[in-house]
Order: sequence, then C-alpha cells, then structure tokens
Amino acid sequence: MTPGTTGGGPGHVTLRQILAHDDDGVLRLLLAPAGQDIAVRGVVIGDEGPARPHDGRIVLAAGLAPGLPDAPAAVREAARRGAVAVVLRESEDAPVPAKALAAAEECGIALLARAEWADWGDAITLLRTATAFASVGRGDLMTDPAADGGLAALATATARRCRGSITVEDTQFRVLAHSATGPDADGVRRSTILGGRVPDGRVAELRRSGLLRALWTSEDVIHRPADGDSPERLVVAVRSGGEMLGSLWAAADGQQLSSDAVEVLRRAGALAVPHLLRHRLRESGTVRREAHALRGLLHGDGDQRAHLWSLGLPPDSPCAVVVAVQDSPADGPGSERTLEALAVQVTASRSTARVLREQDRVTVLLPLNDGGDPREALVLARELDSLAAGVPDAAPVRVGAGRAVASGPEASHSYRSALLVVRALRDREARRRDPSPVRHAGPGDVGPTVDVLRMLDAVRPVWESGTGPVHELIRTDLVAGGDLVRSLAAYLETGGDVAAAAGRLVLHPNTLRYRLRRVRERFGIDLDDPDTRLVLALAVRLTDVV
Repeated sequence: MTPGTTGGGPGHVTLRQILAHDDDGVLRLLLAPAGQDIAVRGVVIGDEGPARPHDGRIVLAAGLAPGLPDAPAAVREAARRGAVAVVLRESEDAPVPAKALAAAEECGIALLARAEWADWGDAITLLRTATAFASVGRGDLMTDPAADGGLAALATATARRCRGSITVEDTQFRVLAHSATGPDADGVRRSTILGGRVPDGRVAELRRSGLLRALWTSEDVIHRPADGDSPERLVVAVRSGGEMLGSLWAAADGQQLSSDAVEVLRRAGALAVPHLLRHRLRESGTVRREAHALRGLLHGDGDQRAHLWSLGLPPDSPCAVVVAVQDSPADGPGSERTLEALAVQVTASRSTARVLREQDRVTVLLPLNDGGDPREALVLARELDSLAAGVPDAAPVRVGAGRAVASGPEASHSYRSALLVVRALRDREARRRDPSPVRHAGPGDVGPTVDVLRMLDAVRPVWESGTGPVHELIRTDLVAGGDLVRSLAAYLETGGDVAAAAGRLVLHPNTLRYRLRRVRERFGIDLDDPDTRLVLALAVRLTDVV
C-alpha cells in the first residue's frame, strides 16, 4: 500500500457497494454519469504529484481552498489521470459549485460530496469497510445464511463450529457481540457480558500475565490453557493491515473446544474485519456528527431543531450552557487530564447533558428540569471548578454558567452568556476586584462586569476608528511598555485616589504623580475633564493591559 493511498488488493468494490455501506451519510452522491456499478480500486488523498496515476480510484479533494473555486479543474485533472470519482467537501456556506457538476458530467466521472460533520478519515474508513466486505470471500462459516447477519450471527456460527463460547471485543475491551452463554460458563465471561465490557481486574490480570502484549503483537491465534476455574481459551486479534480493531475470544464452555477450533477462530477473525471497521466508522461518525450538531447549536448556525434532533434532545425544553475554559497556554502535565476529567464527570453524572471537548475548553449543554431552574447550571459549574482545582500542575480553569433559556434553539444565547461570565471572572481576578476570587459563577454573580464587557465590545469599533490625544497616548505608551496606561487604569479605578492607586501599582505616590503630569504635559490630556476621564477609562479597558 503506497503512502496516501488506501485500497487496491486483489479485489475491488463498486461505488454502489460503498454507498450501501454508508449508513451515516458520510458521502452524498451528486452524479454518476457511468452509473453506480463502476469498480473502485482504491482512494487517493489530495494531489500526489502529476506523475501519479489515478486508475480506478476515488480522489479525495482534500487540498482545495474553502469555497472550492478550483473544483472544476480538480475534477477534470482527476478524470484525465483515470479516476472514477471525486469527493469534494461541502457546507451550507460553500456548496459544491455548479461548474464542478458540469465538469464531472462532461468528463463522465462520478462526483460526491463529503458531509460537513465528517472528515477525510471517515471517507477512507468507509472505503476500507466496503472493500473488506467485498473481498472477504466466502468460506464454510458463511455458508450458513445466519452468518450474514452481522457480528452477532458471526459469533453464533463460530461458537457452533468450535464448540465454545465466543466474545467479540473492541480495543477498549467493550463487548460488541457474543454467542449464547451456557450454564457452565465461567464467572469472568458472565460478568463481561452482563457489564458490556471486560472487568478492570481482569484486564489488569491479562496485562500482568503478558497475554495482552502477545495479543497486540501476534498475528495468529493464541492459546491459553485452563487454569483453576478459568477454562481453556483461544484469542485472535482482528486487524486491518497493521491496525488493531479488536479481538475474538473462544472459551471452552462445559466441553472441549473442537479439534479445528484454531482454524475456525482464525477464519472468524478475518470475517470480523469489515464488521469492526463498520463499527469504528459508525462510532467515530456518531461522535463527529454530534459534535458538529452541538457546535452548530451553540454558535447559532444551521437548523437548530435539526441539531437538537441529532443530539437526541427535545427542542422545547429549557436548558443552559456551562463552559469551563482553561488558561492558555494549557501545556502543563495536568492540563490535558483536567479537561478530560471535566468531560468525563459531566458524562457520568448527567446522562442528558451533551459535552463538546475542544482545545482549551469543555462546553456542556445542560437540559434543565421542568421550570428551568438556573441553579442546576450553577451547581454543575461549582462541581467542575472543584474538580479542576484538585488536579496538580494544571493551568487554571474558570467555569461560567450561562443564563437559562426556554428552549434548545435559544442555546446560543446561553453559550454567549457563559463565555461572558468566564471573561468577567478572568477580568475581575486580573484587576484584583475580589479579595478571594472564585473561578466559577453565573450571570447574576458578576452581572456589572458582564454588562461592562458587553459595552466594551460594542464600543471597540468606535474606538479603533477614532483619533486624538488619547489614541496617541495609548499607542505610544504601549510601544514603550504600557506603564502610563497601567497607571491611568489604577488611578481611574480608585476614583482618583493617588495613594490607593500607588499602593495597587506598588509605587511611591510621587512616582504616580510624576506619571500623571507626563500624561498632562506630553499629550495635553486634562484628567479633570469628566468626558476625557470617560474616554480614558474605556480606552485603558479596551487595551486589556492590567
């Protein structure tokens, strides 16, 4: 397999088979001039150079600029090199241009669009899955019609052939399918199936014994003899190329495994590949689709009710947004653990909440009880603050609870409110406004500061387009280090009390008086004029120099 190219092999898959496996809508067929039964022999990612042939492959146009102005040329070039289809990304703001459709029609090449929520990895996995199903072949196991029914049917057929109990697991030791459990099944198998995953103690024991390391590195069936109450077991890793997808386990269940159990399990492992690839595609697709819907809901983009439907939430119920933002750069050893812990805490404690984990923050859409009690969001903010504070070596986290809104489509208002609360907490702490600053709050706790921030946001364009002595002062002093701006900020915030302002700046009062004289004499600014003081107060706040 060459770099940047997936697929190929002895067989091929048709475009129709790829689309039939696309349960989640990763790709949307725009047109197929040669029909959907064209053979696809692999995928090419982006432009691999002018000499690279594209015979029989799908080209993922990953390098095109937003808006796709070069899409028609890319379609024609892919057709010239022998490609059978091109996939373009599209969004509500940048649909596939009509000229690209016309180019595909003219060249006789299929054209598809990638869903906005998906990524190119999803498209590649989809092709691998479809190819695996097409090329896996038929053996004795698959002559049973029940074996076409997915992983559960495969587990049942394998159990029948090897005379044991079968469990199919992913790489996180979660049970994806299993055969029927007999009355003589051991306790580990029973607890694994009932819990939906291998118990932690069992995983630890497998790791200590070296069996997991052997499983990750071996390409054949591993035998584990009976030991006390633990029956004889066989296990084989399920791989696609060099990638580990999961494992199949066969346990003797009150009887000996068949003489050909090793070969049966080896064959079952090969047959499980497309099923586990599809499972991974669905799982990653679900995560990305929900993240896309939640992001659209928070930012007010797209169809809000459709986003709520994707998230499985009723559109007419009250909700609130809670945002935990970590200081940047968040590169301490505990920083990554902190945000991950916050996301896990929400997921574990509030089943109806939806969580978006991003680079420096965790955002929670929290459905509220009937009546929309905003205190629920504040309780969650307090919990997250307490959890974040307990992680060592992590950058500080501030948690804002947005105001409660009457329904899901209004969630973007609560999100903006929560972000303003976080800004207010950071602003108040930087300006030492609170003797013992807290790092979580709701809108009512920092209301005046939130109002000021809203006003500053509204005033900023007016300030940036203006000129005059105050502008000259701010611009010149910031280049020199900002001492005058900081001095003015302290002087104005203490109501002109030189002693108090000097104490805040850790200066001698005479030093502050000297700086204020410089403001008057060098820039001609009258600090006794109330309008000038107002403009200065706004200007120093907008510079964000504390």
